[in-house]
Amino acid sequence: MGIELDEKLEGLLDKYTELLLGETTEALKKDVKQWVIYSHIAKSMPPLAKHFNETYPEAKEEIKETIQRIKQLNEAHRAKKDR
Repeated sequence: MGIELDEKLEGLLDKYTELLLGETTEALKKDVKQWVIYSHIAKSMPPLAKHFNETYPEAKEEIKETIQRIKQLNEAHRAKKDR
């Protein structure tokens, strides 16, 4: 019955990463996936995100670094498009 949902979602992630950052690599897709999951949970269930941050402070720092990296790549991509 056509392409499996996982494959379709993988394609969606590929395109989202490309539009967001200007390119798609496995490493960038991994970063975007982590950012999307964490951001959604932080917005929809803030106490759970807070618990995660308190329980895993090293993971909290890693996700902060990932978010910062995505932000910088997105800004660079947008600046390149606006030229």
